[in-house]
Amino acid sequence: MIGIALSKKDEKTHKNAPLIGIDIGGTGIKGGIVDLKKGKLIGERFRVPTPQPATPEAVAEVVAEIVKELSSRPDAPAADSPVGVTFPGIIQHGVVNSAANVDKSWLGTDIDKKFTDRLGRPVEVINDADAAGLAEARYGAGEGVDGTVLVITLGTGIGSAFIFNGQLVPNAELGHLEVDGFDAETKASAVARERDGLSWDEYGVLLNRYLQHVEFLFSPELFIIGGGISKRSDEYFPHLQLRTEIVTAKLKNDAGIVGAALEVALHHKLAK
Repeated sequence: MIGIALSKKDEKTHKNAPLIGIDIGGTGIKGGIVDLKKGKLIGERFRVPTPQPATPEAVAEVVAEIVKELSSRPDAPAADSPVGVTFPGIIQHGVVNSAANVDKSWLGTDIDKKFTDRLGRPVEVINDADAAGLAEARYGAGEGVDGTVLVITLGTGIGSAFIFNGQLVPNAELGHLEVDGFDAETKASAVARERDGLSWDEYGVLLNRYLQHVEFLFSPELFIIGGGISKRSDEYFPHLQLRTEIVTAKLKNDAGIVGAALEVALHHKLAK
């Protein structure tokens, strides 16, 4: 009986224990130790510039460097604990199936295996927008919201995460929907606004057209807007005419790291 009691206590201790999350971006790769109870980082983020070219081997080395640094900290999780990683592309069964904004050598790469082999510990890779959406749904602006929540990130392109009743529907590439004959992200992303020299008023009109189209297709309960441009939401939100509530993301630049750690915890049944 004592052995059973101890095993149950040990299992409870491991639930929601801190894990490492890493967020791979075009210019930087950053990681942190995540408190899965609160959805916050323990200590500072650690960032390394993304290698150029960002080949699988080069990126794997940087990921290993970040994990080594984080693992040396007093609050680091166990050395054999799994690591969650985001990647800016479609991930299916651990394999990279798109590489629009990264090195083409990633296509067809078993990224889960590559990182697992390099780190010598289990690794789970998730699309970057999906990770941010998962984090916002659990800890941020979407916490407690039933039904469909759409997290839209406005940056180099338009990233998206589709959440239904708190569960992620992976790889929803809503930034590539066609609106008025164009790929939406070529006209309504943050980079497109700068490239085309649009005023906030003009940008608000284009973004509204895109979000109205998404709203018509999916009838969400909530839109959450992320990306650096979300800090300027007061400039363009007034031009949005939607029946759906729309808010800005809460987790900001930590969303990817937190979502990566949460995804690997859920996969390994280490989070409730």
